[in-house]
Amino acid sequence: MKILIYGVGAIGGFLGAYLQKTNHDIYFISRGDTLSKLKKTGLKLKSILGDQSYTDIKIDKTLPREIIFDIIIISVKLYDLKNVILKIKNNIKKNTIILPFQNGIFAENLISKELNIINNFGAVAQISVSLNKKKEVLHHGKLATFFIGNMKKSKINKKLTMFTDDCQSIGLDVRYTERIDEKLWDKFIFLSAYSGLTTLTELTIGQIFSKKRYKKMFLDAMEETFELSKYFNVDFKKNPVETWSEKIKKMPYDMTSSMYIDFKNNRKLELNWLSGFVVESSKNLGINSETHNKILEGINSK
Repeated sequence: MKILIYGVGAIGGFLGAYLQKTNHDIYFISRGDTLSKLKKTGLKLKSILGDQSYTDIKIDKTLPREIIFDIIIISVKLYDLKNVILKIKNNIKKNTIILPFQNGIFAENLISKELNIINNFGAVAQISVSLNKKKEVLHHGKLATFFIGNMKKSKINKKLTMFTDDCQSIGLDVRYTERIDEKLWDKFIFLSAYSGLTTLTELTIGQIFSKKRYKKMFLDAMEETFELSKYFNVDFKKNPVETWSEKIKKMPYDMTSSMYIDFKNNRKLELNWLSGFVVESSKNLGINSETHNKILEGINSK
């Protein structure tokens, strides 16, 4: 298969490094300093699961006009998503699989509206990765699990099954799930609070949970997003706020969000697609989003 990874940041770089092990044709789209460094030194992954390095990769800043892709993995920031969708329209067919590894719950709906494809798939990454100044991918910890699934909960797609099987065979933990909506919202419940509070307070997650006021804000923010999920017909088997509260106890004290790092480096933020989405959707539904509103107003006033 021909597989495109659009956006070679931390997630795209991690997936791309593993997919280089398969027999599929892997293509990368990147830009700026990342593109120039990857062209010069190749794709490098540093992980406790095993370091990887590939000097000969197919990477460019523009899409090849003549190629129709079987699978496109989109791993750009949410604010770049609309532009990417416009650019890939001529490189897909109706049965092309689009896997959007974005934060939030915005990407899947936008892709469904804008692209003429048969199936609409969701994708969730459970991993902590970053890029260093050399644009090497740094994997933090051992967790590296990726969930994909059909948003319409129809029968399993054979091409996607083959892809997940290939991933598992090379040690890349990509799993098909029939409850992708639950996985998306579960991550969003945590991420909207985590990104918002670490950026608003400029504290690590450990520092936040050591202070009663900020811990309460964090839990309240998760509760607000959990309540919102019910209006999107998401049915959790377990209370996600309680589950995340236990998970957070095991997280590194000094862990912080990529949005806070973007904030410190004066980059564009995904705030409007995280707390902003919760506030706007809650307002339309007439439900409470006081904490996310404080996060939104507080960060915007900085």
